[in-house]
Amino acid sequence: MLSRTAIRIASTARVQARSFSHSAPRQRKVAVVGAAGGIGQPLSLLLKLNKHVTDLRLYDVAPVTPGVACDLSHINSPGKITGFGGDATQMAAALDGAEVVVIPAGVPRKPGMTRDDLFNTNATIVANIVKTAAKSCPKAALLIISNPVNSTVPIAAEVLKRAGAYDKRKLFGVTTLDVVRANTFVGENQKWDVSKVDVNVVGGHAGITILPLLSQVKGAKFTQDDKEKLTQRIMFGGDEVVKAKAGGGSATLSMAYAGAIFADKVIRALNGETGISACTYVESDINPGTAFFSSRVDLGTNGVAKIHPIGPIDAFEQQKLKEMQKELADSIKKGVDFAAAFKL
Repeated sequence: MLSRTAIRIASTARVQARSFSHSAPRQRKVAVVGAAGGIGQPLSLLLKLNKHVTDLRLYDVAPVTPGVACDLSHINSPGKITGFGGDATQMAAALDGAEVVVIPAGVPRKPGMTRDDLFNTNATIVANIVKTAAKSCPKAALLIISNPVNSTVPIAAEVLKRAGAYDKRKLFGVTTLDVVRANTFVGENQKWDVSKVDVNVVGGHAGITILPLLSQVKGAKFTQDDKEKLTQRIMFGGDEVVKAKAGGGSATLSMAYAGAIFADKVIRALNGETGISACTYVESDINPGTAFFSSRVDLGTNGVAKIHPIGPIDAFEQQKLKEMQKELADSIKKGVDFAAAFKL
């Protein structure tokens, strides 16, 4: 017999699974590339619970991937799941006809590493994945989690352009974890229900390029010290996790949760559900000097439907926005330059 605690946990899991989707189910083919990793496995679990994901394909170079799919296939949610492990041929098979591709593939951060330290390895990984996607699922929405997002999204854009498959409305850098952290930390600071907080976070997805717009949080009362400490913590929340894991990895579970939340929003919007918005890193002209920028966007049946401007911000945030400009612009250029030399 199950204990009361076990029953309560199971009930909570069912409620959370239902919370990922609200409208009538519609069939969607979704692929996860990097599915056997620290982010990929919990992300795949959450997508298996999503009622809109009826055909879930998991790919990773690791041979264990079919086993991950087999494990998840025993969960009594209706979506079909298939695992592909191995070379580029297997990746192409996994991506064939996919409508949404979530990409957490790559090496994780370790203590002392910045996201930029990951560049040389992860840039090549992302470029090869996008090259395959351009052939196997050219109309798919691509959701890039692989760091450094500030550079990997521009890489993906350039590879897609050269392949004749670029649609700027369907290329996303997943910055949802920055929003999740902001919501949690602000809610705790204000003694609010953290699940009911929604902070706009703009800029990029690394260190000082992450800017939570605390001045736009309705009803909040922050001291200057609060603002400075919260902003710093949101900017460097990833470092907090890396340090706490003491060499055992980076943010995987919270990133998987954030990735599943964003993927669900994209899928629901593709299905025609209206009123869906999210902060995400996309090609944008709202911030002069940076061709890619994260801000709130409205999502629709073709991906990005509208990019919202930054909006009014206070002097503290204006200074932080100014401070991020060079780093973000340099990261974008680094990605573009890498893609120019990448062999298709």
